[in-house]
Amino acid sequence: MAQLRVENLYKIFGSRSRTALAMAKEGKSKADILEHTGCTVAVDNATFDIEQGETFVIMGLSGSGKSTVLRCLNRLWEPTAGSVKLDGVDVTKVNDERLREIRRSKMNMVFQHFGLLPHRSVCDNVAFGLEIQKVDPKVRRERAYETIKLVGLEGYEEMMTGELSGGMQQRVGLARALATDPDILLMDEAFSALDPLIRTQMQDELIDLQQEMKKTIVFITHDLDEALKLGDRIAIMKDGAVVQVGTPEEILTSPADEYVSSFVQNVDRSKVITASALMFDHPQRVVSPKDGPEMAIRRMRQLGISTLVVTGPNRLFKGFVRIDDAVTLQKKGRGNTLDSIVVTDVPRCGPDTPVMELLPLAVDSRLPIAVINDRDQLLGLVMRASVVSEIMGEELAIPATANERSEA
Repeated sequence: MAQLRVENLYKIFGSRSRTALAMAKEGKSKADILEHTGCTVAVDNATFDIEQGETFVIMGLSGSGKSTVLRCLNRLWEPTAGSVKLDGVDVTKVNDERLREIRRSKMNMVFQHFGLLPHRSVCDNVAFGLEIQKVDPKVRRERAYETIKLVGLEGYEEMMTGELSGGMQQRVGLARALATDPDILLMDEAFSALDPLIRTQMQDELIDLQQEMKKTIVFITHDLDEALKLGDRIAIMKDGAVVQVGTPEEILTSPADEYVSSFVQNVDRSKVITASALMFDHPQRVVSPKDGPEMAIRRMRQLGISTLVVTGPNRLFKGFVRIDDAVTLQKKGRGNTLDSIVVTDVPRCGPDTPVMELLPLAVDSRLPIAVINDRDQLLGLVMRASVVSEIMGEELAIPATANERSEA
């Protein structure tokens, strides 16, 4: 079940919002609605789910409605229509007291321009949310210090925020949001005001923090590279509507329309496309180390290849067996198993390995690349030709059997 579910969400600014809403539901364009009602459709029938613990990025150009959607999630702006369900509870229908509780304990926000209190120290800024919750002063100070250390500002606790650099101030803003231990972090272009180098560092630090925190993060950006780097999934918006939701690979490999295609056309795919997108699973290529050479030779002849994958119980990856070694073993007589001829020094990678990192493996070996998980179980194979074609940005018209022969 999704932790956050947005369904048929509309946000319309203007005095004739009901008329504008009816027109929007009839499929009228944003321009037509503005002309006839004077109202602006900021969010147009947005629907998406956000899973617990994922970083969900909403991106689009200026005016696309991305920041408006974010502010509708915690009702900083009241939605015109639709629902926002947090753990099954519709936030758009709760009373003011319950809404305040949700904002204090369930969702917290990190703003683009920090929003720090200049007359307070770093510690007091970080503890501000806890102060609002009336947490004991000693407890909130301890928690503030812990959170400040988490974001890498240990030693700066008692400094005034005006004495810090932009990147450090953004860390204070992040620490303030984390101090109340919210379920969901809402980050509105949180790194956009930073210099490029500091921005990259903050992106890396957020990725590291997320590995430890496993929070649900809704991140707003207009930068596709930032979205691809941070997002487990990405929602692309245009004129208030969500035009596509998908993983970075899905956005790059299967853009929903020309608008999305124009976004991704200049992206370096080799840094985003991973082994999982290129791998294939061919059960007939797999043998057990206890099998004999006769069976392996027969299998390779049937498939027209010269290499088989060897796995143990539960697809535990062992290595490869080559046709020449199998023939030599067969000549030694019956009763031999493949254990003695398994080639274990072979290229392998994880499913999230970017294509660019696969290139050296493809160049250095004539064998396919084995894609394995953290338990050393075989997930699939990546052929050398697939890596080369992805790097070159073109499809190679190589039949499967010929492809396999060339790499085996």
